[in-house]
Amino acid sequence: MNGTAANGAKPSEASDRHAGAQGRIDAVDRRLIAATGPGLPLVEAPFAEVGGWLGLSEAETIARMARLARAGVIRRIGAAPNHYALGMTANGMSVWDVEDAQVHGLGTQVGALPFVTHCYRRPRALPLWPYNLFAMIHGASRDEVEEKRARIAAILGPACRGSDILYSRRILKKTGLRLTAEG
Repeated sequence: MNGTAANGAKPSEASDRHAGAQGRIDAVDRRLIAATGPGLPLVEAPFAEVGGWLGLSEAETIARMARLARAGVIRRIGAAPNHYALGMTANGMSVWDVEDAQVHGLGTQVGALPFVTHCYRRPRALPLWPYNLFAMIHGASRDEVEEKRARIAAILGPACRGSDILYSRRILKKTGLRLTAEG
């Protein structure tokens, strides 16, 4: 045996992925997810700080986070900048009516654009809402957002039957998933 599972993962990664897929996280994992959901503390050693809150060492905190990431329980850890403070005050959720047979491949291309921060496929709500692809675009002006929207339209081409854009007026709430220690 060469040390890899049938899917190419190392045995520990394969079992981690399986455990995550089955939702087999323990109480400490739940507390760790709840503690880091709002973000990591802005300190020199954030994992040591979080570990201290939970009675874990920095190494154990990092190991648990890595295992949860391999399992797909957490997707990423990153900064969440305030786009308004960065001058990106024109923000629009572009919505697109894309042929179902092509929405996955085209949505993947749209989601890869550097100016698209969120990209989702959603069910239509016919007859009032024909859109099934959503892409959030940020810019310093509406003109900039409209230029970016035109780039998306060019990618979607004839597979797109219609579109619109919903501009933000203000932030009402902005958080990630809030998981309590109990679930």
